[in-house]
Amino acid sequence: MSDSAAILDTGARVLRTEGEALLSFAGQLSQSFVDAVEALYAAKGRVIMSGMGKSGHIARKIAATLASTGTPAYFVHPAEASHGDLGMITADDVCLVLSNSGETAELSDIIAHTRRFSIPLIGVASRPDSTLLKAADIALVLPDAPEACSIGMAPTTSTTMTLALGDALAVAVMEKRGFQPHDFHTFHPGGKLGAQLLSVSALMHSGDALPLITEAMAMGEALLVMTAKSFGVVGITDSDGVLTGIITDGDLRRNMTGLMDKTAVQVMHKGPRTIRPDALAAEALGIMNTKKITCLFAVDADGKPVGLIHIHDCLRAGVQ
Repeated sequence: MSDSAAILDTGARVLRTEGEALLSFAGQLSQSFVDAVEALYAAKGRVIMSGMGKSGHIARKIAATLASTGTPAYFVHPAEASHGDLGMITADDVCLVLSNSGETAELSDIIAHTRRFSIPLIGVASRPDSTLLKAADIALVLPDAPEACSIGMAPTTSTTMTLALGDALAVAVMEKRGFQPHDFHTFHPGGKLGAQLLSVSALMHSGDALPLITEAMAMGEALLVMTAKSFGVVGITDSDGVLTGIITDGDLRRNMTGLMDKTAVQVMHKGPRTIRPDALAAEALGIMNTKKITCLFAVDADGKPVGLIHIHDCLRAGVQ
């Protein structure tokens, strides 16, 4: 076997080993998982994550996932906990402690602290009879699965299962909360995720910036409004303020003959595409790309225009 083939074989073996372990784990979830989700959901304070070594790295990631999906959480290092950081853990918190063996000595003070002050303790380990799981209020047992490395000792499968369990807990709590995209944006205002979760209302032009005229307005005045607002479009409203049509540069070209003798209602394109102000800007961009238009009016529940979003607004904000 060539070196390349051997490397590919190793990679595939590791992925299969860990994948099979995850599938097995999924089939073994029990009432203890439900109890853990309920405890995390009901926490009046924060979820305190802790673990040593590789488990500590996994705990940090789980804390970040929980925090970004609506469940306040942070990581407390076991060694630092023994030197004052136990004070960061309150009676309203829930502790979620990770240890593959369940016998990590550095965790003893955190475990004892939760027992002393009746702080709910969720333990994750591979041995049901371990110190951690025997002390825990809720014990989550990792399946007995082989590590993926050739010597069977390096934390690989076990850390993958622990990380996946953390994701499963976070998503279950997130869904129980009814967490929505706009909630997600609250915790992810920056970067690509933030851009994809921007609402139309966050980018739209409103108030005096809106190019609006009434149906009876003469086209001479309509042209002045269109020029002043610089969107290349003007919205037409009826006597109730409902958007009934739009006039674009293209409509002007198609109605050049006798244009200045017409009113807005005679030139406008009726029934324009609109969008809700609470819709995602990505949805607005999709409509504009599909319909080959550059603007969309945002209307309220009564059909009255409250904003205008331009394709350039979306692109400048990084919406894709």
